[in-house]
Amino acid sequence: MKTIDSQSIFACVLSLGILLFGVPAVASGTHNGMMGETGRAGDPEKITRTIEIVMHDNFYEPEEISVKEGETVRFVIKNAGEFVHEFNIGTAAMHASHGSEMAMMMDHGVIKGGMIDWEAAKAMQASMGHGMHEEPNSILLEAGKTAELVWQFPDHAELEFACNIPGHYDSGMMGPIELSH
Repeated sequence: MKTIDSQSIFACVLSLGILLFGVPAVASGTHNGMMGETGRAGDPEKITRTIEIVMHDNFYEPEEISVKEGETVRFVIKNAGEFVHEFNIGTAAMHASHGSEMAMMMDHGVIKGGMIDWEAAKAMQASMGHGMHEEPNSILLEAGKTAELVWQFPDHAELEFACNIPGHYDSGMMGPIELSH
């Protein structure tokens, strides 16, 4: 019969501790309120400048954005298209994941051409626990509407802005966000 020595027990306890406490700490992002690697809702008193974004049907003006690391920017976003569009700051992986949520909104009749059906959004909220954009990194706009978003960018990230309504991202309605020192 084999016996377990104290060194083996220590190694097992250490491994278990790393799994229980180390992995969740790394996965949870930073502890300063940042949304992982994308940044966070900005403090309006710390805005350094305003960038105007015009959303057309399946493209943005400007096509790319340059910001400084840690900068807080006010985006004034106008939907000049005929359809509902989204301005969403995130990583490519976040946009890929969010696309399925947007498809559900279409399937539930929340997004209808150039309009948002607020009653359908409430019904989706009641039946599924979610139904509308409530994240600080994203604006969903009806045709002809304008809104603002204030965002503080992180120090390091590979970000882009995009419209995740089905078919829009794939047709090119996205652009890079360049972070500089």
